[in-house]
Amino acid sequence: MILELLQKQYKAYTGHAPEQIEELPPSGSHRHYFRLKGPVSLIGVRGDSTEENRAFIYMSEYFSRKGLPVPRVLSRSADDSLYLQEDLGNISLFNIIERCHQTGTFGKEDKELLRQTIHYLPDFQFAGTEGMDFSFCYPYPEFDSRSIFWDLNYFKYCFLKATGLSLQENDLENDFHHMADILLQDNSATFMYRDFQSRNVMIKDQKPWFIDFQGGRKGPIYYDVASFLWQAKANFSDSLRQELLDEYITALQKYLPVDKMHFCNRLRHFVLFRTLQVLGCYGFRGYFEKKPHFIQSIPYAIENLRRLLQNPCPEYPYLYHVLRQLTELKQFSAPLPSPLLSQQRLCVRVTSFSYKKGIPDDPTGNGGGFVFDCRAINNPGRYDRYKTFSGLDEPVIRFLEEDGEIITFLAYAYELVDASVRRYLERGFTSLSVSFGCTGGQHRSVYAAQHMAEHLHKTFGIQVNLIHREQHIEQTFYAKY
Repeated sequence: MILELLQKQYKAYTGHAPEQIEELPPSGSHRHYFRLKGPVSLIGVRGDSTEENRAFIYMSEYFSRKGLPVPRVLSRSADDSLYLQEDLGNISLFNIIERCHQTGTFGKEDKELLRQTIHYLPDFQFAGTEGMDFSFCYPYPEFDSRSIFWDLNYFKYCFLKATGLSLQENDLENDFHHMADILLQDNSATFMYRDFQSRNVMIKDQKPWFIDFQGGRKGPIYYDVASFLWQAKANFSDSLRQELLDEYITALQKYLPVDKMHFCNRLRHFVLFRTLQVLGCYGFRGYFEKKPHFIQSIPYAIENLRRLLQNPCPEYPYLYHVLRQLTELKQFSAPLPSPLLSQQRLCVRVTSFSYKKGIPDDPTGNGGGFVFDCRAINNPGRYDRYKTFSGLDEPVIRFLEEDGEIITFLAYAYELVDASVRRYLERGFTSLSVSFGCTGGQHRSVYAAQHMAEHLHKTFGIQVNLIHREQHIEQTFYAKY
């Protein structure tokens, strides 16, 4: 049903039906993202909450008018249940950070992207003072005591209590109230992006573009700085964090004078608050919704918390006591993995074969994976003029694509394999096999395997080993990061 609606929306906007639709990996939200390819590549978004969709659509138009790099919404359904936006590609700033951690160093170009990103932050924050209608904000128009307690109770009930720690509820609530009072001393008419972090920054043409701002609202500037610089899995060093903080303060001075000592004193409260909010999110998404990405992020957030607790914070004595107990729990005692350790990565083996010579063995010893039978597809090998060609040659490609059966066949195959690849990546699996068979292993299976390998490499950036068994052709698509 969603695909049909997206097809209609795409055709209404471009005048052409999409040639291909692929679902993108899920995020932490309940929105669904699709890449629609055709005359132009667009991202289709289907969200369950029309209010949240309208928040994004309004803010996208607003920030675009201000000249800020955000994806424009190009088409929307009548009920705002889905919309089409510009396609910014597959590479996020978080992908860059992951690569840097694997090599153990941030290069000059990597740091420049980080500096550009945080340099834009005051522009977003102060654009909100110049005519933004905060009534569009979802789920709440401003950062106030109610939203603070939502997040603190998120931490309390979805993370803290899940650990089994014994609590003095009254003492904890007293510190929560004190924290809310301190955080609200800096409320302002500025825009609080709310989830300003590297996963929500796409890199296009070596420049940052910003997404997922629909949860933003009126609020203080410190929250977004804490979100970006203390993002758990970004795991910035203290020196790099200080570099980026200086870059932000420099950019902020365009809008107001800054006393750095006062700024940093205020910031520490928001860093603690944001860390608690993040742990609440990780607890809910990980422990309750069973999403591996969030569970894997918990140790990094706990390490952030340990570092924060090294500095005294007399404003919240009981909370600090509880947090120290939390960081000393056995389940959080394992050290973080070293970024210099080589990490095992998923590698997909894609093979074309002839059924006459048998289904390929799986050399990994895992017992094999997907095997797709291409023999129901119209066979170019039945015609003499195609017998000297393979599925890699233009005459056979044209025959198969004009016939159209293989396009539909591959669309279903992509959907099945993509779903497994996402789960394999989340669970840390290292190998998957995908095989395509036809009568002779020359035309249909070769075409399908080649396109599957290219699709997986382009979509996920993983290593793909392609083997056309009967053609004695092998090709490796190396991981992008």
